[in-house]
Amino acid sequence: MAHLPLISLILLSAQSPQSLSDILKRIEQRYNSTVTLRSEFEQTMSIAQGRRITERGTLYLRKPGQMRWEYAQPQGKLFLTDAKQIYYVTPSARRVEVSEMKESGDLRAPLAFLLGKLDFARDFNRFEHSQTGTQWKVRAFPKNQKSPYEYVEFYAEPDGRLAVVSVTGKDSSSMSYAFTSEQRNIPVAATLFQFKAPAGYEVVTLRGEP
Repeated sequence: MAHLPLISLILLSAQSPQSLSDILKRIEQRYNSTVTLRSEFEQTMSIAQGRRITERGTLYLRKPGQMRWEYAQPQGKLFLTDAKQIYYVTPSARRVEVSEMKESGDLRAPLAFLLGKLDFARDFNRFEHSQTGTQWKVRAFPKNQKSPYEYVEFYAEPDGRLAVVSVTGKDSSSMSYAFTSEQRNIPVAATLFQFKAPAGYEVVTLRGEP
């Protein structure tokens, strides 16, 4: 029977986490050491009656607390947070919605944990997991019962890179993000997170419940 060289066994062991705690730790280490990030994304939204909408673009992250989802399809659509407020630009309606970050019910809000200190034990109280090949699928249920989502699913590579993040709302709607071409700790201009409404767009400030 053929035997793998010792160095191959060491490499396989290093690349293949042996437990759920291993892969969660690798995800935390990867994104907690990330100051800036650029990634291509494909967003798939599942809504009523089985309808699915797919959109694409580029995501920029910059700590602390800044996200920019810049869409190429549909062109001109934008979801941006400057760590305090969220700006949602809908070109088809020529409208900008402004809301407080903490009040947002948008299903991409859970991804904001990547902008702070990622701590699975702090934010989630139960996990389900499986493994296909080298990729791990982890379903995490939030501790906060007032959370706008029911659970989050992560599809992670052995090095902790998140290939897919899927968020399921309490109404069973879901939003899935597939990430490719991830670049970490690269120069990302602060001006990307400074919002200016396009000319001729209606700006509406959304208020949360008192």
